[in-house]
Amino acid sequence: MDTDRYISPLSERYASREMQYIFSQDMKFRTWRRLWIALAETEMELGLSKDGSPVITQEQIDELKAHADDINYDVAREREREVRHDVMSHVYAYGQQCPKAAGIIHLGATSCYVGDNTDLIVMTQALKLVKKKLVNVMRELADFAEEYKVQPTLAFTHFQPAQPTTVGKRATLWLQEFSLDLEDLDYVLGGMKLLGSKGTTGTQASFLELFDGDQETIDKIDPMIAEKMGFEQCYPVSGQTYSRKVDTRVLNVLAGVAASAHKMSNDIRLLQHLKEVEEPFEKGQIGSSAMAYKRNPMRSERIASLSRYVMIDALNPAVTSATQWFERTLDDSANKRLSVPEAFLAVDGILDLCLNVVDGLVVYPKVIEKRLRSELPFMATENIMMDAVKAGGDRQELHERIRQLSMEAGRNVKERGLENNLLELIAADPAFGTTPKKLQEAMDPARYVGRSREQVEAFLDRVIRPILEENRELLGLTAKIEV
Repeated sequence: MDTDRYISPLSERYASREMQYIFSQDMKFRTWRRLWIALAETEMELGLSKDGSPVITQEQIDELKAHADDINYDVAREREREVRHDVMSHVYAYGQQCPKAAGIIHLGATSCYVGDNTDLIVMTQALKLVKKKLVNVMRELADFAEEYKVQPTLAFTHFQPAQPTTVGKRATLWLQEFSLDLEDLDYVLGGMKLLGSKGTTGTQASFLELFDGDQETIDKIDPMIAEKMGFEQCYPVSGQTYSRKVDTRVLNVLAGVAASAHKMSNDIRLLQHLKEVEEPFEKGQIGSSAMAYKRNPMRSERIASLSRYVMIDALNPAVTSATQWFERTLDDSANKRLSVPEAFLAVDGILDLCLNVVDGLVVYPKVIEKRLRSELPFMATENIMMDAVKAGGDRQELHERIRQLSMEAGRNVKERGLENNLLELIAADPAFGTTPKKLQEAMDPARYVGRSREQVEAFLDRVIRPILEENRELLGLTAKIEV
Protein backbone atom coordinates (compact mmCIF):
# COMPACT_ATOMS: atom_id res chain seq x y z
CA MET A 1 0.00 0.00 0.00
CA ASP A 2 1.28 3.46 -0.92
CA THR A 3 1.56 5.63 2.18
CA ASP A 4 3.51 8.54 0.75
CA ARG A 5 0.97 9.91 -1.74
CA TYR A 6 -2.71 10.78 -1.92
CA ILE A 7 -5.10 7.89 -2.50
CA SER A 8 -8.73 8.62 -3.30
CA PRO A 9 -11.16 7.37 -0.64
CA LEU A 10 -13.60 6.71 -3.48
CA SER A 11 -11.45 3.78 -4.58
CA GLU A 12 -10.11 2.76 -1.16
CA ARG A 13 -13.30 2.94 0.90
CA TYR A 14 -16.46 3.57 -1.08
CA ALA A 15 -16.73 2.31 -4.66
CA SER A 16 -16.95 -1.32 -5.75
CA ARG A 17 -14.27 -3.06 -7.78
CA GLU A 18 -16.78 -3.41 -10.62
CA MET A 19 -17.35 0.33 -10.90
CA GLN A 20 -13.66 1.05 -10.46
CA TYR A 21 -12.83 -1.22 -13.40
CA ILE A 22 -15.27 0.62 -15.66
CA PHE A 23 -13.23 3.80 -15.10
CA SER A 24 -9.87 2.04 -15.10
CA GLN A 25 -6.98 2.62 -17.49
CA ASP A 26 -7.33 -0.94 -18.72
CA MET A 27 -10.98 -0.43 -19.69
CA LYS A 28 -10.06 2.84 -21.38
CA PHE A 29 -7.20 1.58 -23.53
CA ARG A 30 -8.86 -1.72 -24.43
CA THR A 31 -11.84 0.32 -25.65
CA TRP A 32 -9.48 2.50 -27.70
CA ARG A 33 -8.23 -0.61 -29.47
CA ARG A 34 -11.77 -1.88 -30.06
CA LEU A 35 -12.61 1.48 -31.62
CA TRP A 36 -9.55 1.38 -33.88
CA ILE A 37 -10.55 -2.11 -35.01
CA ALA A 38 -14.14 -0.94 -35.65
CA LEU A 39 -12.89 2.00 -37.71
CA ALA A 40 -10.48 -0.09 -39.78
CA GLU A 41 -13.08 -2.80 -40.36
CA THR A 42 -15.64 -0.22 -41.44
CA GLU A 43 -13.20 1.40 -43.86
CA MET A 44 -12.30 -2.00 -45.30
CA GLU A 45 -15.95 -3.08 -45.63
CA LEU A 46 -16.81 0.18 -47.37
CA GLY A 47 -14.14 -0.57 -49.96
CA LEU A 48 -11.52 2.04 -49.11
CA SER A 49 -8.98 1.74 -51.90
CA LYS A 50 -6.17 3.51 -53.71
CA ASP A 51 -5.55 3.01 -57.41
CA GLY A 52 -7.97 0.09 -57.38
CA SER A 53 -6.23 -1.75 -54.53
CA PRO A 54 -7.68 -2.10 -51.00
CA VAL A 55 -6.02 0.16 -48.44
CA ILE A 56 -6.94 -2.18 -45.55
CA THR A 57 -6.81 -5.97 -45.69
CA GLN A 58 -8.34 -8.72 -43.60
CA GLU A 59 -4.83 -9.75 -42.59
CA GLN A 60 -4.31 -6.35 -40.99
CA ILE A 61 -7.67 -6.54 -39.20
CA ASP A 62 -6.80 -10.00 -37.86
CA GLU A 63 -3.48 -8.69 -36.58
CA LEU A 64 -5.21 -5.83 -34.78
CA LYS A 65 -7.71 -8.21 -33.19
CA ALA A 66 -4.94 -10.56 -32.07
CA HIS A 67 -3.45 -7.79 -29.93
CA ALA A 68 -6.64 -6.05 -28.81
CA ASP A 69 -6.19 -6.93 -25.13
CA ASP A 70 -2.46 -7.49 -24.52
CA ILE A 71 -1.61 -3.80 -24.26
CA ASN A 72 2.10 -2.99 -24.11
CA TYR A 73 1.78 -0.25 -21.52
CA ASP A 74 5.52 0.11 -21.03
CA VAL A 75 6.01 1.05 -24.70
CA ALA A 76 3.09 3.52 -24.58
CA ARG A 77 4.39 5.19 -21.43
CA GLU A 78 7.90 5.54 -22.81
CA ARG A 79 6.57 6.98 -26.07
CA GLU A 80 4.32 9.46 -24.24
CA ARG A 81 7.31 10.83 -22.31
CA GLU A 82 8.81 11.64 -25.69
CA VAL A 83 5.84 12.97 -27.71
CA ARG A 84 3.57 14.23 -24.90
CA HIS A 85 0.43 12.90 -26.57
CA ASP A 86 -1.49 9.97 -25.07
CA VAL A 87 -3.42 8.94 -28.21
CA MET A 88 -0.43 8.99 -30.53
CA SER A 89 1.60 7.10 -27.92
CA HIS A 90 -0.93 4.29 -27.94
CA VAL A 91 -1.18 4.34 -31.73
CA TYR A 92 2.58 3.86 -31.77
CA ALA A 93 2.49 1.09 -29.13
CA TYR A 94 -0.29 -0.75 -30.97
CA GLY A 95 1.68 -0.42 -34.19
CA GLN A 96 4.72 -1.98 -32.55
CA GLN A 97 2.67 -5.09 -31.87
CA CYS A 98 0.94 -4.98 -35.26
CA PRO A 99 3.64 -4.05 -37.84
CA LYS A 100 1.46 -5.02 -40.83
CA ALA A 101 -1.41 -2.81 -39.63
CA ALA A 102 0.65 0.02 -38.13
CA GLY A 103 0.08 2.34 -41.06
CA ILE A 104 -3.73 2.13 -41.03
CA ILE A 105 -4.41 2.52 -37.28
CA HIS A 106 -6.49 5.65 -36.56
CA LEU A 107 -6.87 6.36 -40.29
CA GLY A 108 -9.01 9.47 -40.89
CA ALA A 109 -9.69 9.96 -37.19
CA THR A 110 -8.84 12.60 -34.61
CA SER A 111 -8.01 12.00 -30.95
CA CYS A 112 -11.62 12.52 -29.91
CA TYR A 113 -12.58 9.48 -31.96
CA VAL A 114 -11.10 7.23 -29.30
CA GLY A 115 -11.30 9.65 -26.36
CA ASP A 116 -14.90 10.79 -26.65
CA ASN A 117 -16.35 7.53 -27.91
CA THR A 118 -14.68 5.77 -25.00
CA ASP A 119 -16.12 8.28 -22.54
CA LEU A 120 -19.60 7.59 -23.92
CA ILE A 121 -19.08 3.83 -23.78
CA VAL A 122 -17.76 4.02 -20.22
CA MET A 123 -20.64 6.24 -19.01
CA THR A 124 -23.13 3.87 -20.63
CA GLN A 125 -21.60 0.87 -18.86
CA ALA A 126 -21.50 2.77 -15.58
CA LEU A 127 -25.16 3.79 -15.93
CA LYS A 128 -26.07 0.14 -16.41
CA LEU A 129 -24.30 -0.76 -13.15
CA VAL A 130 -26.03 2.11 -11.35
CA LYS A 131 -29.35 0.83 -12.67
CA LYS A 132 -28.60 -2.68 -11.42
CA LYS A 133 -27.85 -1.44 -7.93
CA LEU A 134 -30.77 0.99 -7.89
CA VAL A 135 -33.23 -1.76 -8.84
CA ASN A 136 -31.90 -3.94 -6.03
CA VAL A 137 -32.30 -1.12 -3.50
CA MET A 138 -35.88 -0.75 -4.72
CA ARG A 139 -36.46 -4.47 -4.24
CA GLU A 140 -35.24 -4.32 -0.63
CA LEU A 141 -37.40 -1.28 0.08
CA ALA A 142 -40.42 -3.01 -1.47
CA ASP A 143 -39.90 -6.03 0.80
CA PHE A 144 -39.54 -3.74 3.82
CA ALA A 145 -42.68 -1.79 2.93
CA GLU A 146 -44.63 -5.03 2.50
CA GLU A 147 -43.43 -6.39 5.84
CA TYR A 148 -44.36 -3.27 7.80
CA LYS A 149 -47.36 -2.03 5.84
CA VAL A 150 -49.71 -2.37 8.85
CA GLN A 151 -47.31 -1.28 11.61
CA PRO A 152 -48.75 2.03 12.89
CA THR A 153 -46.24 4.77 13.64
CA LEU A 154 -46.36 8.44 14.48
CA ALA A 155 -46.01 10.58 11.37
CA PHE A 156 -44.39 14.00 11.39
CA THR A 157 -44.90 17.24 9.54
CA HIS A 158 -42.25 19.88 10.31
CA PHE A 159 -40.87 17.11 12.59
CA GLN A 160 -43.85 17.76 14.84
CA PRO A 161 -46.26 14.92 15.70
CA ALA A 162 -48.96 14.54 13.07
CA GLN A 163 -51.64 12.06 12.02
CA PRO A 164 -50.28 8.48 12.20
CA THR A 165 -49.04 6.51 9.21
CA THR A 166 -47.42 3.07 9.00
CA VAL A 167 -43.76 2.13 8.86
CA GLY A 168 -44.33 0.53 5.46
CA LYS A 169 -46.17 3.56 4.07
CA ARG A 170 -43.25 5.80 5.05
CA ALA A 171 -40.88 3.43 3.21
CA THR A 172 -42.97 3.84 0.05
CA LEU A 173 -42.12 7.55 0.10
CA TRP A 174 -38.43 6.64 -0.17
CA LEU A 175 -39.21 3.99 -2.75
CA GLN A 176 -41.23 6.34 -4.95
CA GLU A 177 -38.32 8.79 -5.18
CA PHE A 178 -35.97 6.01 -6.27
CA SER A 179 -38.54 4.90 -8.85
CA LEU A 180 -38.54 8.43 -10.29
CA ASP A 181 -34.75 8.26 -10.48
CA LEU A 182 -35.04 4.98 -12.36
CA GLU A 183 -37.37 6.63 -14.88
CA ASP A 184 -34.82 9.38 -15.45
CA LEU A 185 -31.97 6.89 -15.68
CA ASP A 186 -33.78 4.74 -18.22
CA TYR A 187 -34.56 7.79 -20.31
CA VAL A 188 -30.96 9.02 -20.37
CA LEU A 189 -29.54 5.52 -20.82
CA GLY A 190 -31.92 4.86 -23.70
CA GLY A 191 -30.71 8.02 -25.41
CA MET A 192 -26.97 7.38 -25.15
CA LYS A 193 -25.26 7.46 -28.55
CA LEU A 194 -21.71 7.39 -29.85
CA LEU A 195 -19.83 10.35 -31.30
CA GLY A 196 -18.80 8.26 -34.30
CA SER A 197 -15.94 9.47 -36.45
CA LYS A 198 -16.52 13.05 -37.53
CA GLY A 199 -13.03 14.52 -37.71
CA THR A 200 -11.40 17.62 -36.29
CA THR A 201 -14.39 19.97 -36.42
CA GLY A 202 -17.18 17.45 -36.94
CA THR A 203 -17.41 17.86 -40.72
CA GLN A 204 -15.93 14.47 -41.73
CA ALA A 205 -13.64 16.32 -44.15
CA SER A 206 -10.93 13.64 -43.81
CA PHE A 207 -13.36 10.96 -44.99
CA LEU A 208 -14.42 13.10 -47.89
CA GLU A 209 -10.78 12.93 -48.94
CA LEU A 210 -10.35 9.21 -48.17
CA PHE A 211 -13.46 8.15 -50.09
CA ASP A 212 -13.04 10.58 -52.98
CA GLY A 213 -16.14 12.59 -52.12
CA ASP A 214 -18.51 9.58 -52.09
CA GLN A 215 -21.27 11.02 -49.87
CA GLU A 216 -23.39 7.86 -49.83
CA THR A 217 -20.48 5.77 -48.57
CA ILE A 218 -19.47 8.33 -45.95
CA ASP A 219 -23.03 8.33 -44.59
CA LYS A 220 -22.55 4.65 -43.68
CA ILE A 221 -19.44 5.13 -41.52
CA ASP A 222 -21.03 6.25 -38.25
CA PRO A 223 -23.91 3.72 -38.26
CA MET A 224 -21.47 0.87 -38.94
CA ILE A 225 -19.11 1.94 -36.15
CA ALA A 226 -22.05 2.31 -33.75
CA GLU A 227 -23.29 -1.19 -34.51
CA LYS A 228 -19.85 -2.72 -34.04
CA MET A 229 -19.57 -1.01 -30.63
CA GLY A 230 -23.03 -2.11 -29.48
CA PHE A 231 -24.89 1.19 -29.99
CA GLU A 232 -27.91 1.93 -32.11
CA GLN A 233 -26.68 5.22 -33.51
CA CYS A 234 -24.32 8.18 -33.27
CA TYR A 235 -25.16 11.78 -32.48
CA PRO A 236 -26.17 13.30 -35.82
CA VAL A 237 -23.97 16.41 -35.54
CA SER A 238 -21.00 17.44 -33.44
CA GLY A 239 -18.00 19.67 -33.28
CA GLN A 240 -14.77 17.87 -32.60
CA THR A 241 -16.35 16.44 -29.43
CA TYR A 242 -19.75 15.12 -28.50
CA SER A 243 -21.86 17.79 -26.84
CA ARG A 244 -20.89 18.18 -23.19
CA LYS A 245 -24.61 18.53 -22.53
CA VAL A 246 -24.56 14.72 -22.44
CA ASP A 247 -22.34 14.78 -19.35
CA THR A 248 -24.76 17.23 -17.75
CA ARG A 249 -27.71 14.91 -18.37
CA VAL A 250 -25.84 11.91 -17.00
CA LEU A 251 -24.67 13.60 -13.81
CA ASN A 252 -28.10 15.11 -13.22
CA VAL A 253 -29.42 11.55 -13.03
CA LEU A 254 -26.71 10.65 -10.53
CA ALA A 255 -27.49 13.76 -8.49
CA GLY A 256 -31.14 12.69 -8.42
CA VAL A 257 -30.22 9.27 -7.04
CA ALA A 258 -28.01 10.99 -4.46
CA ALA A 259 -30.83 13.33 -3.39
CA SER A 260 -33.21 10.39 -2.89
CA ALA A 261 -30.63 8.46 -0.91
CA HIS A 262 -29.86 11.54 1.20
CA LYS A 263 -33.54 12.02 2.07
CA MET A 264 -33.93 8.37 3.09
CA SER A 265 -30.74 8.39 5.14
CA ASN A 266 -31.81 11.56 6.96
CA ASP A 267 -35.13 9.97 7.91
CA ILE A 268 -33.34 6.86 9.16
CA ARG A 269 -30.93 8.96 11.22
CA LEU A 270 -33.83 10.79 12.85
CA LEU A 271 -35.69 7.54 13.50
CA GLN A 272 -32.55 6.04 15.04
CA HIS A 273 -32.40 9.05 17.36
CA LEU A 274 -36.00 8.25 18.35
CA LYS A 275 -34.95 4.59 18.85
CA GLU A 276 -37.75 3.45 16.53
CA VAL A 277 -35.65 2.19 13.63
CA GLU A 278 -31.95 1.33 13.54
CA GLU A 279 -29.47 0.67 10.76
CA PRO A 280 -27.35 -2.53 10.92
CA PHE A 281 -24.71 -2.64 13.63
CA GLU A 282 -22.08 -5.38 13.64
CA LYS A 283 -21.39 -7.36 16.80
CA GLY A 284 -17.91 -5.91 17.26
CA GLN A 285 -18.61 -2.48 15.80
CA ILE A 286 -17.62 0.57 17.88
CA GLY A 287 -20.01 3.51 17.76
CA SER A 288 -17.89 6.06 19.59
CA SER A 289 -14.30 6.17 20.80
CA ALA A 290 -15.41 7.91 24.01
CA MET A 291 -18.97 6.72 24.65
CA ALA A 292 -18.98 2.93 24.50
CA TYR A 293 -22.76 2.68 24.65
CA LYS A 294 -23.38 4.66 21.45
CA ARG A 295 -24.73 3.20 18.22
CA ASN A 296 -24.15 5.99 15.72
CA PRO A 297 -25.95 5.75 12.35
CA MET A 298 -22.62 5.99 10.53
CA ARG A 299 -23.75 4.24 7.34
CA SER A 300 -26.68 6.58 6.89
CA GLU A 301 -24.37 9.48 7.69
CA ARG A 302 -21.96 8.26 5.01
CA ILE A 303 -24.83 8.08 2.51
CA ALA A 304 -25.68 11.70 3.28
CA SER A 305 -22.06 12.76 3.08
CA LEU A 306 -21.37 11.15 -0.28
CA SER A 307 -24.73 12.32 -1.63
CA ARG A 308 -23.93 15.93 -0.92
CA TYR A 309 -20.68 15.50 -2.83
CA VAL A 310 -22.50 14.14 -5.89
CA MET A 311 -25.19 16.82 -5.87
CA ILE A 312 -22.57 19.55 -5.86
CA ASP A 313 -20.36 17.70 -8.35
CA ALA A 314 -23.23 17.77 -10.86
CA LEU A 315 -22.56 21.49 -11.32
CA ASN A 316 -19.24 20.71 -12.99
CA PRO A 317 -20.49 19.34 -16.33
CA ALA A 318 -23.19 22.01 -16.50
CA VAL A 319 -20.59 24.78 -16.27
CA THR A 320 -18.26 22.88 -18.63
CA SER A 321 -21.04 22.48 -21.20
CA ALA A 322 -21.92 26.15 -20.97
CA THR A 323 -18.34 27.34 -21.51
CA GLN A 324 -17.28 25.25 -24.50
CA TRP A 325 -16.19 27.55 -27.34
CA PHE A 326 -17.43 26.83 -30.85
CA GLU A 327 -16.29 23.39 -32.07
CA ARG A 328 -13.82 22.58 -29.27
CA THR A 329 -11.83 23.87 -26.32
CA LEU A 330 -9.71 21.80 -23.98
CA ASP A 331 -10.78 23.35 -20.69
CA ASP A 332 -13.22 20.47 -20.31
CA SER A 333 -10.58 17.74 -20.14
CA ALA A 334 -9.18 18.04 -16.62
CA ASN A 335 -12.64 18.69 -15.19
CA LYS A 336 -14.19 15.69 -16.96
CA ARG A 337 -11.43 13.39 -15.75
CA LEU A 338 -12.43 14.24 -12.18
CA SER A 339 -16.11 15.09 -12.11
CA VAL A 340 -17.60 12.26 -14.16
CA PRO A 341 -15.73 9.25 -12.73
CA GLU A 342 -15.96 10.52 -9.17
CA ALA A 343 -19.72 11.06 -9.42
CA PHE A 344 -20.17 7.46 -10.58
CA LEU A 345 -17.79 6.07 -7.96
CA ALA A 346 -19.59 8.00 -5.22
CA VAL A 347 -23.07 6.93 -6.37
CA ASP A 348 -21.84 3.35 -6.56
CA GLY A 349 -20.80 3.61 -2.92
CA ILE A 350 -24.07 5.29 -1.98
CA LEU A 351 -26.19 2.53 -3.51
CA ASP A 352 -24.09 -0.20 -1.88
CA LEU A 353 -24.65 1.51 1.46
CA CYS A 354 -28.39 1.88 0.78
CA LEU A 355 -28.63 -1.79 -0.09
CA ASN A 356 -26.78 -2.75 3.07
CA VAL A 357 -28.80 -0.45 5.33
CA VAL A 358 -32.25 -1.35 4.02
CA ASP A 359 -31.45 -5.07 3.99
CA GLY A 360 -30.52 -4.94 7.68
CA LEU A 361 -32.90 -2.25 8.95
CA VAL A 362 -34.15 -3.05 12.46
CA VAL A 363 -37.60 -1.90 13.60
CA TYR A 364 -38.60 -1.60 17.27
CA PRO A 365 -42.43 -1.88 17.42
CA LYS A 366 -42.67 -1.41 21.20
CA VAL A 367 -40.85 1.92 21.09
CA ILE A 368 -42.94 2.97 18.11
CA GLU A 369 -46.17 2.06 19.90
CA LYS A 370 -45.17 3.84 23.11
CA ARG A 371 -44.45 7.11 21.32
CA LEU A 372 -47.57 6.83 19.20
CA ARG A 373 -49.80 6.22 22.22
CA SER A 374 -48.33 9.22 24.01
CA GLU A 375 -49.53 11.44 21.16
CA LEU A 376 -52.61 9.50 20.09
CA PRO A 377 -55.08 11.32 22.38
CA PHE A 378 -54.39 14.51 20.42
CA MET A 379 -54.81 12.65 17.12
CA ALA A 380 -58.10 11.11 18.27
CA THR A 381 -59.80 14.38 19.17
CA GLU A 382 -61.42 14.82 15.76
CA ASN A 383 -63.07 11.39 15.98
CA ILE A 384 -64.13 12.07 19.58
CA MET A 385 -65.63 15.40 18.53
CA MET A 386 -67.51 13.82 15.61
CA ASP A 387 -69.00 11.14 17.89
CA ALA A 388 -70.14 13.85 20.31
CA VAL A 389 -71.73 15.84 17.47
CA LYS A 390 -73.60 12.74 16.31
CA ALA A 391 -74.89 12.40 19.86
CA GLY A 392 -76.36 15.91 19.65
CA GLY A 393 -73.47 18.20 20.57
CA ASP A 394 -72.58 21.55 18.98
CA ARG A 395 -69.54 21.20 16.75
CA GLN A 396 -68.18 24.69 17.36
CA GLU A 397 -68.56 24.49 21.14
CA LEU A 398 -66.98 21.05 21.23
CA HIS A 399 -64.07 22.23 19.08
CA GLU A 400 -63.38 25.06 21.55
CA ARG A 401 -63.57 22.72 24.54
CA ILE A 402 -61.11 20.29 22.91
CA ARG A 403 -58.78 23.17 22.13
CA GLN A 404 -58.81 24.28 25.76
CA LEU A 405 -58.39 20.76 27.14
CA SER A 406 -55.58 20.00 24.67
CA MET A 407 -53.72 23.10 25.84
CA GLU A 408 -54.14 21.99 29.46
CA ALA A 409 -52.91 18.45 28.68
CA GLY A 410 -49.99 19.89 26.72
CA ARG A 411 -48.95 22.02 29.68
CA ASN A 412 -49.12 18.96 31.95
CA VAL A 413 -46.70 17.14 29.63
CA LYS A 414 -44.30 19.99 28.84
CA GLU A 415 -44.26 22.02 32.07
CA ARG A 416 -44.97 19.41 34.75
CA GLY A 417 -43.50 16.30 33.12
CA LEU A 418 -46.71 14.34 33.57
CA GLU A 419 -48.35 11.81 31.26
CA ASN A 420 -50.76 13.01 28.61
CA ASN A 421 -54.14 13.12 30.45
CA LEU A 422 -56.25 14.56 27.64
CA LEU A 423 -58.58 11.55 27.60
CA GLU A 424 -59.29 11.90 31.33
CA LEU A 425 -60.00 15.59 30.88
CA ILE A 426 -62.41 14.89 28.00
CA ALA A 427 -64.14 12.09 29.94
CA ALA A 428 -64.66 14.45 32.89
CA ASP A 429 -66.25 17.12 30.69
CA PRO A 430 -70.04 16.60 30.47
CA ALA A 431 -70.13 18.30 27.07
CA PHE A 432 -68.81 15.09 25.49
CA GLY A 433 -71.06 12.62 27.27
CA THR A 434 -68.51 9.80 27.27
CA THR A 435 -66.53 7.63 29.69
CA PRO A 436 -62.83 6.77 30.11
CA LYS A 437 -63.57 3.20 29.02
CA LYS A 438 -65.19 4.32 25.76
CA LEU A 439 -62.32 6.68 25.06
CA GLN A 440 -59.70 3.98 25.68
CA GLU A 441 -61.53 1.72 23.25
CA ALA A 442 -61.06 4.45 20.66
CA MET A 443 -57.29 4.41 21.16
CA ASP A 444 -56.52 1.61 18.70
CA PRO A 445 -53.68 3.09 16.55
CA ALA A 446 -54.87 1.16 13.50
CA ARG A 447 -57.99 3.34 13.42
CA TYR A 448 -55.93 6.43 12.66
CA VAL A 449 -53.57 5.36 9.86
CA GLY A 450 -56.08 6.05 7.12
CA ARG A 451 -55.50 4.03 3.93
CA SER A 452 -51.82 3.38 4.61
CA ARG A 453 -52.08 -0.36 4.11
CA GLU A 454 -54.15 -0.07 0.97
CA GLN A 455 -51.84 2.57 -0.48
CA VAL A 456 -48.78 0.41 0.15
CA GLU A 457 -50.38 -2.61 -1.49
CA ALA A 458 -51.62 -0.62 -4.49
CA PHE A 459 -48.25 1.11 -4.99
CA LEU A 460 -46.29 -2.13 -4.79
CA ASP A 461 -48.72 -4.04 -7.04
CA ARG A 462 -49.28 -1.39 -9.70
CA VAL A 463 -45.95 0.43 -9.82
CA ILE A 464 -43.03 -1.35 -8.16
CA ARG A 465 -43.56 -5.04 -8.81
CA PRO A 466 -43.96 -4.51 -12.57
CA ILE A 467 -40.63 -2.62 -12.52
CA LEU A 468 -38.95 -5.41 -10.59
CA GLU A 469 -40.39 -8.04 -12.90
CA GLU A 470 -39.22 -6.11 -15.95
CA ASN A 471 -35.71 -5.98 -14.46
CA ARG A 472 -35.68 -9.40 -12.79
CA GLU A 473 -32.38 -10.35 -14.46
CA LEU A 474 -30.70 -7.57 -12.43
CA LEU A 475 -31.98 -8.78 -9.05
CA GLY A 476 -30.13 -10.83 -6.46
CA LEU A 477 -27.40 -8.35 -5.61
CA THR A 478 -25.90 -8.00 -2.15
CA ALA A 479 -23.49 -5.34 -0.99
CA LYS A 480 -20.24 -5.56 0.93
CA ILE A 481 -19.14 -2.27 2.38
CA GLU A 482 -15.92 -1.04 3.94
CA VAL A 483 -16.88 0.40 7.32
